[in-house]
This record gives sequence, C-alpha cells and structure tokens, in this order.
Amino acid sequence: MPTYRLVVEYDGSAFHGLQFQPDLRTVAGSLEAALSRLFHEPVKITAAGRTDAGVHATGQVVSFAAARDFPIGRLILAINGTTPSDLVVRDAQVVPDGFSARFDALERAYDYLILNRGFPSAVWRARAWHVARPIDDARFLAAAAPLLGEHDFVTFCGEAPERGTTVRELRAIDLTRHDELLRVTVRGNAFLHRMVRVLVGTLVGCATGYRDVDFARRALEARDRAAAGATAPAHGLYLAGVRYAGFDSYRPVTLAP
Repeated sequence: MPTYRLVVEYDGSAFHGLQFQPDLRTVAGSLEAALSRLFHEPVKITAAGRTDAGVHATGQVVSFAAARDFPIGRLILAINGTTPSDLVVRDAQVVPDGFSARFDALERAYDYLILNRGFPSAVWRARAWHVARPIDDARFLAAAAPLLGEHDFVTFCGEAPERGTTVRELRAIDLTRHDELLRVTVRGNAFLHRMVRVLVGTLVGCATGYRDVDFARRALEARDRAAAGATAPAHGLYLAGVRYAGFDSYRPVTLAP
C-alpha cells in the first residue's frame, strides 16, 4: 500500500479550517473528497499542522496511504483537476511506508503578513493584518528575543492541548520589510493552538509603543493567557513550510504588492 506526501497551498478565506467537519467546507474535507474520487476508495489525510478558519498555507504537508498505485508523474495534474480553485497541490511524492506528515516533521515555519500604513487596503484585506500605528522593527525584534528557546508557552496558547505539555522550542522570529508590507517568520519544533497569532499580536503591541519592549518576556514568565497581548487576526497567517529529514516545503509568502 503506497504512502504519498503532498505539499499543499490554499487560500483559507472560504474554509472553516483544515480539520474535517462533516457539515462545513474544510481543507481536509475538500482534499479527501478529491483523493477519494481519484483512488476509488475512501482516503484520509494526516496534516503537518492544523490551521484555523481564515488561515492560509503555502507549504502545508499532508500524507496518506492508498491501495492503488497512482502514476506519480500524473498525480499533481489529476488532483488539481478535481480540487476547488482555492486549494492546490504543488508537489507529490511516494515516500517510505509509515511516513507521517505530522509525526516526522522536524520544524514548522509560519509567515505572518502585516500591512503597516495609515489606511487599509482593498487588495490585502484578506491576506494581511492592517496595523495603522507605525511598527518599529528594532523594538519588535528586541521584544521577541527573550521568547527564543525552549519555554512553557501556555501564556501564548489559545486552547490548552487535551494531552501533553505546553512546552515548545521557538527557534527563530525574523522580520522582513518591503515598503509598507512586513513578513514575520516564526520557526519552531511545534506550535500550540493560536500560538503564532498571540505571539505576533503581543510583539506588535511592543513594536508600536502600546506596550514596553520587556512586556513579552514578562508575559512568558507569567504563564497566564491574560498576561499576553491581543491575538492577531487569522487572515494574516500562513503555514509556509515544514522541514523533514532531507526535505523542506518552505515557500515564503511574497511581499510584492
């Protein structure tokens, strides 16, 4: 029974998140329906990371097993011929049996887009968070520095996991600016529910002067969600890549206007 790995990108605006929900349009539901038609059998996927409603992806990775051996050279074209236009597969490979997009992942990377100017944009309204107050890049990075490393990130968690710990390793927080557009790239071994959005919302508060630069460190140490800043909106967030041994799906979100 072959195991397949897909790299998927999607516009999350019209999806109710990734996870399958029987009465709602989801990424998993749409992709599983397309794969089931192609392979003539029920197909269930495993995703590297769950994304909430409104969140996008440029480098989501999913895996699945199927009894049928589909010609790999034709698989991308076949899938994209049956998926909706806001869900696209950009890479497909046969991988060793037992591969899991979730459990074999070594690192995940999220991009968050911010439009930083005094007035909003009709073009970027569903792609980037509009922040009118000027963002100081140096303050943003200074506030982020104490968050790097392995910590208990319960302060930055939307909903605590049912099982397991809230300790995660945050490996990098980078900021790239192109005129009025900013891209925040956050890398870590794994992330809690809404963790990136709470991190970005808190750091933007520090970078705009609403909070002092040391606020994020104190919030981390408090281990209390009430101690953190606001949650950045979903529409600015992208699951941009997942790294495995010998493979990395990362594709940065473009900052071209």
